[in-house]
Amino acid sequence: MSTLFSRFFAATLAVVSTAALVLADDPTRPVEPFDVAQTPAGQAVAFTTTGDQSQLFRRSFLEIADGQNDVATEIAVDLDPSEKFQTLDGFGAAITGSTAFNLFKMTPADRRALLVETFDPKIGLGFNFVRVSIGCSDFSLSEFSLCEKPGIENFAMSPEDREYVIPALKEILAINPSLKIMASPWTCPPWMKVEDLESFRPFESWTSGRLHPKYYDDYATYFVKYVEAMAAEGIEIYAITMQNEPLNRGNSASLFMTWQEQRDFAKVLGPKMQKAFPKTKIIAFDHNFNYDKNKPECRDQFGYPLHIYEDAEAAKYLAGAAYHAYGGDVSEMKRVRDARPDKELYFTEQSIGAWGYSFDGDLMWFAREISVGTLAADCRGVIVWNFMLDSERGPNRPGGCTKCFGAVNLSTKDFKTVERYSHFYDIAHLSKGFAPNARRIAADVKTQDGVRGFRCVAAQNPDGTLAVLAQNDSDAPRKATIRFPGGSFVAELPPKSVATHRWKP
Repeated sequence: MSTLFSRFFAATLAVVSTAALVLADDPTRPVEPFDVAQTPAGQAVAFTTTGDQSQLFRRSFLEIADGQNDVATEIAVDLDPSEKFQTLDGFGAAITGSTAFNLFKMTPADRRALLVETFDPKIGLGFNFVRVSIGCSDFSLSEFSLCEKPGIENFAMSPEDREYVIPALKEILAINPSLKIMASPWTCPPWMKVEDLESFRPFESWTSGRLHPKYYDDYATYFVKYVEAMAAEGIEIYAITMQNEPLNRGNSASLFMTWQEQRDFAKVLGPKMQKAFPKTKIIAFDHNFNYDKNKPECRDQFGYPLHIYEDAEAAKYLAGAAYHAYGGDVSEMKRVRDARPDKELYFTEQSIGAWGYSFDGDLMWFAREISVGTLAADCRGVIVWNFMLDSERGPNRPGGCTKCFGAVNLSTKDFKTVERYSHFYDIAHLSKGFAPNARRIAADVKTQDGVRGFRCVAAQNPDGTLAVLAQNDSDAPRKATIRFPGGSFVAELPPKSVATHRWKP
């Protein structure tokens, strides 16, 4: 290579690199505060995120035309606010022990800035649904239960809850008082466990084991005492699930619980919760779409919550079922919805991590399967896994996930720099568009021949605004005419992008 050509190549590379830096947005920069109520009259506000990260929740405004004009675009979306579906509870991420610990590694000012950006219902992104563990999880600082010594009279909240989780929740509640909290146990106290339900041999391990039926009453009291202890701190528990991942024996904190066991336990837990905290919902299952059907011991577990619902006594205490997406797909949620439309559905966990993560890949998958997919199946809320981990993917527990990323990751170099991953924007697109108690509405999509990869979901908010979350999962830019009673506007979606639109009709 000649010297002249080498200099030309280096100069060209420098120009290209500079251009790339200019085109890329900065995931360590906070999302700019904006109250959707300040949207100019006659316009819709749009927030756009692209897979190449050139736009990260970038705000723009679109002119609304009067009447149902037929703008010539390749996609038309007709909204019908009179056709309503499920009420939306909210969207957010898990406040695990690790998340809370990391939050308190930040300065108070930095922590508050991040929490306002994330949870403030007006100027922030409006995250308003979180999940916490009852006792330890695989993202706690240690293994623990809330009743370490045999005997339910020994129940006590843990130091991790008192020092980190409860203070974090209080800070979030001060920013967003409408926050909903779902609580799930990863394991019962080990002294309540047996190896199997034939020999009833003791099995005092954090991992695996079965709940001894003779402790059903004590364990139900355990749940009541937890909700009571949180209430004493001014923290209302909106819902509980009976067991996180009941068909997963292998987590660092876990308990194997079949649908038959959960059905029987619901008949004990239900009356106690109904008497003490009748507003707190009880949710079944809380595991994968495919019920881990490839495991020999799970072959009779397919359709887990539907089996429980067949027992009228158990079913009357259950608001619905929750799902994760580590196996199977969202079609199972639709099947369960069709079988029992009287029961609610929630999506309660999905993680990203160092097993093939890419920002664009997750952004597109999540929009397709979760944002649009679960809501189209009448899901009421979406929660992803850890809100915050550190840049070393921790703290985590041996035997749990050591490769997970948080929705945001905190640098261990300065405990200040926060990198926002795809899950942060995934939830932002839901929570900024759809406020608590919004109602999903009909959205009829018509596309020209050859147009692929466009999906959307729409809702009407309690304040009367309409919102559409749209995905363009193609390599070409797309234009969609969004039509609603009395008006329309043209939405422009870059390649591989997600956009949230909200406006006052």
